[in-house]
Amino acid sequence: MTDAVLTMDEVAKSFRRKTVLDHCSFAIERGSVTALVGSNGAGKSTLMSLAVGLLTPDSGNIRVLGEAVGQRGIAPGLSYLAQHKPLYPHFTVAEMLRFGRNTNAHWDDAYAAELVSAAGIAVSARVKSLSPGHRTRVALALALGRRPEVLLLDEPLADLDPVARRAVARTLMRDAAENGTTIVLSSHVLSELVDVADRLLLLRDGRIRLDGELDTITAEHYLLVGSTDAEPTADNGTIISDVSGSGAAVFVVHGTRPETARPGWTVEDATVDDVVLAHLGTEVAA
Repeated sequence: MTDAVLTMDEVAKSFRRKTVLDHCSFAIERGSVTALVGSNGAGKSTLMSLAVGLLTPDSGNIRVLGEAVGQRGIAPGLSYLAQHKPLYPHFTVAEMLRFGRNTNAHWDDAYAAELVSAAGIAVSARVKSLSPGHRTRVALALALGRRPEVLLLDEPLADLDPVARRAVARTLMRDAAENGTTIVLSSHVLSELVDVADRLLLLRDGRIRLDGELDTITAEHYLLVGSTDAEPTADNGTIISDVSGSGAAVFVVHGTRPETARPGWTVEDATVDDVVLAHLGTEVAA
């Protein structure tokens, strides 16, 4: 039986008659690192806010670590880092760490301090003086200092330079490997997450459209390449999207890759980027 630590079952949420989540269902398995991907405004932040109890669903059920999500505060065993990475700008880093210690029943002071030290951040520095990358490292230290079983990160790598992005990714991968932390990271830029995650949730039109291991999802798609004036035919598959240019047409197909292509066409492997962009860029029937 699947060991799910975060589940949503037929969850719906609307704001001022605009549907953001429409009977959304999924299950996050323990120990996985999941990329939650969707276009801007797809509902990723809403989904995470519902999971931590900051918002209440209009309908449906949400469970974290076996317990129903309520409005009694963030569930024990869960950490959440919002997109704006909330920190007190006038606090020093040492004061932020003290704040974490004083407001969490389960807190690993040594681990949080280690994460800050590894980033080369002076604990005497004030938060407002830190670079975006260093602010992210401090916020992540606070989230991981809770020693969570489940960690939700909303756009954790946004606005970071490549060096900072790589450092944060290494921290997350190490924590997942050494502590078994289940991690969910949201982004609208898949390339930020593909080297970190092993699973994918793709949110489109309020529902989860792709759900599974990255390798499996990629293997279930292929590229059909041919002339722009030829009519594409996908045997035992469904054409998801097409991209034309430079005298060639490229179609992303969901289905079993054929051993040979029809005359005038070639079959190539699809990348994760190909698959995600195809599913985000085409109309999907509800």
